[in-house]
Amino acid sequence: MNSTYFTRRTIRKYAQRDIDSDLLERLLTAGTRASTTGNMQIYSIIVTRDQEMKKRLAPAHFNQPMVTEAPVMLTFCADFNRFNLWCRQREAEPGYDNFMSFMTAAIDSLLAAQTICNAAEEEGLGICYLGTATYNADRIIEVLELPLGVVPVATVTLGWPAQVPEQPDRLPLEAVVHYEKYHDFTPDLIDSLYREKEARTDSQQFIAANGKETLAQVFTDVRYKKADNEYFSGKFLEVIRRQGFTF
Repeated sequence: MNSTYFTRRTIRKYAQRDIDSDLLERLLTAGTRASTTGNMQIYSIIVTRDQEMKKRLAPAHFNQPMVTEAPVMLTFCADFNRFNLWCRQREAEPGYDNFMSFMTAAIDSLLAAQTICNAAEEEGLGICYLGTATYNADRIIEVLELPLGVVPVATVTLGWPAQVPEQPDRLPLEAVVHYEKYHDFTPDLIDSLYREKEARTDSQQFIAANGKETLAQVFTDVRYKKADNEYFSGKFLEVIRRQGFTF
C-alpha cells in the first residue's frame, strides 16, 4: 500500500510553483475513474486557476489564505443538470429532483474528490479540504454560475507544499471500526479512546486559548456551535431547494 496514506498531512501553505497542465489533467482523469452510482457520474468539477476568480471565491471560504495562494482550487459539485439534459434529449423524463438524488450526486462528487486528493498526494502535491463549500454554497453558485441541478459540496486547494507541518492526530482504530455490528461506547471506553488526544500539548493549548475546561467544550462552544450548525443547515437546505431538489 502506498505510504502516503499513512504520512499524509493537510497543506495550507503552498510554494509559488504552478501545477503542470498535463499533471492536473491526469489527476482529474483519475477522479473520473472513481466509483459512481449506476455509472452516471452525476458530479462536476470546477477548476479555478485564475487569480481574480480565486479572489471572488475567497469570501465564500471565509477568506482563508490558501484559497488565493494555492495554484489550483477545485470545487466539486453534485450535478444532475447534465444527466437530466441527456435524458430529455433521448426521450426519457428524469425524476431526479428529490433529496435522494441530491445525496446520490453528493456522494459521487465526494468519491471523485477523494480519488483526486489521493492521486495528488502520490505525486507529491499537497491538498486542503475546505468544508466551507456547503456553508456558503449560495455565493459559490453565484460566482461559478451554476445552473439548476448543480450544488457545490466540497472544495479542495491543490499545490506544492511550502512546508511540511506536523501530521494531525487521529483516534485509534477501535474508535471508528466496528466488526459485524455497531458496538456502543461505555464511559470508560470513551475516556480511553480520547485520552491521548486530550493530553496532547496542542490540545491543551487549544483549551487554554479558548478559555475552556475541556477539548470537547472547544468544539461545542467555539468551533462548531449549535446556533451556527442550525444557521448553516437552514441556509444549505434552502440552497438545495433553490437548485431544484425537493424534500
